[in-house]
Formats: sequence, C-alpha cells, structure tokens
Amino acid sequence: MSNLNISFEFFPPKSDAVENRLWDSVHRLSPLQPKFVSVTYGAGGSTRERTLDVVGKIAADTSHSIKAAGHITCVAASKAEVNEVLQSYWERGVTSIVALRGDPAEGIGAKYTPHEDGYAYASDLIQGAREIADFDISVGCYPESHPEARSLQDELTNLKRKFDAGADRAITQFFFEPETFLRFRDKAEAAGMDKPIVPGIMLQSNFKGLARMAEMCGAYLPPKYAELYEGLDDDLETRDLVTAHLTAELCNKLVDEGVKDFHFYTMNRAGLSLATCRLLGVKPSKGISA
Repeated sequence: MSNLNISFEFFPPKSDAVENRLWDSVHRLSPLQPKFVSVTYGAGGSTRERTLDVVGKIAADTSHSIKAAGHITCVAASKAEVNEVLQSYWERGVTSIVALRGDPAEGIGAKYTPHEDGYAYASDLIQGAREIADFDISVGCYPESHPEARSLQDELTNLKRKFDAGADRAITQFFFEPETFLRFRDKAEAAGMDKPIVPGIMLQSNFKGLARMAEMCGAYLPPKYAELYEGLDDDLETRDLVTAHLTAELCNKLVDEGVKDFHFYTMNRAGLSLATCRLLGVKPSKGISA
C-alpha cells in the first residue's frame, strides 16, 4: 500500500442513473481507504437537500469505514438556514465539512452578493461552524488566484484569514503544472501558514469540458493537453487512458517534492479514479477488492 493519503469528491445525483453511478463509485473506491469523501453543493446551494441526504447515507453505511465530508456554502441562505444544515450534518454523524463561500446562484462569473442575513464569506462561515460543533473543516484555495482576487497576494491573505478562523486544511482548485502548486505552497509557508494545503486533482477526460472549467476558474491549461486529446471526442476509453497517465505524471512530480496528500475531483467515475490511484501505487487494502 502506498504511503499517500487520498480523498475523493463526488457531486450529488440529479437522477436515478446518476445516483446509481455515485453509489457504485463510493463502494468501488472505499477499499482504497480514502481519508474522506466529500459531496458538493450545486451553484447557489441548489443541491443542498440532496447533498445532505447523500453525505448522511455515506456516513451511516457500516459496510465501509469511509469518513464523509459535507460541503456547505454561504450563498443564497441565511445564517439560520446554514446553521440548520450544519446541525443536521452533525446529528447524522457527519463531523467533517468543506466550508466555501460558494459560487453565485447565477453561476461562475456573476457578481457575488452576500445574503443580507447570511454569512458573508468562508471565514465567517468557519467561525459559525465552530460555534455549533467541533467540525473538521477543509476550505478551498486557488493556486493561480481566484478569478475575483486582485492578485495572488490577495488569495494568500484570504487563505490565512480562513486558517485563522479555524480551518484545518485547504484543498486547492485544480491545476495542470506541478510548479503552480509548489509556488503557492511555498508562498503560503513563507506567509506563516503551517496547516496542510492539499492539491486538488481533476479527473475529467472530456477535453471540451475540461477547457471550459479551466477558463471559468482561471487555471492555465498547457497546449499539450489539446494535442493529446485531439481526435478523441468519441473515444472515451482512450481519453481515460490519457487522463489517468497525465494525472499520475502530475501527482508523481509532486510526490518527488514531498507531497503526500491528494484530493481527486472524480466526476463520479470510479474507473478513472481507480486507474489513476493504481498508477500512483495506491491499491486496495489486503483482503478487500475494488
């Protein structure tokens, strides 16, 4: 078994077919013994109830020992509504959360306006969560800076604000070059931040979708990606092979620089996640088969 620590992110189901794929992914990935799995909110908290339901079921499932983390955002909700979700998480045995400001209900790129009765930003949300229960709290950060940030220094200042409010670790937005993460990690350490910063790794083999997401969040996509995926629009199998190898190459370069923790954005696809982890030397525990 590799000495790497891994975690996985899923998105909540919008149909029975998607729900079946989600649970298939959870059960196939659980033998890898992830530190936790998280379930996202939609834009503006639009999947709040489904997220709460799925995370609660994962936490209650005694067939595995997976720790479930629920996403929680500030968007389009009062403090009372957010606190109710946090309380519900805790009562269902979900003691880990991913606390985010969240994207505007209108989508990425729209102007963010705090709810008049809500938590304005992630740092406020973290403080509120700490008053409710002793949650393990992860937060987000952008190694190439948030699209709304004026500079990378602004991004670092905001991250420190979240750590000071009580966050336990940060998980980065996805990126494609190891230097992007390493520079950000070093700058954070130089600014006095000593809590873990975990690289977020995207497992998206649809190049058009990948390019669209990269543009929205301001992530630099190297030209070699377009070249490697060219002509593969209708060839999912080959796209997955390319994705697994590109991702493993990125992660192995980070391992060489001392990185031991990785958070994978799975797109609810177990096979690609399993292949990537296998290339990193992460295998199911003995006596457990994926």
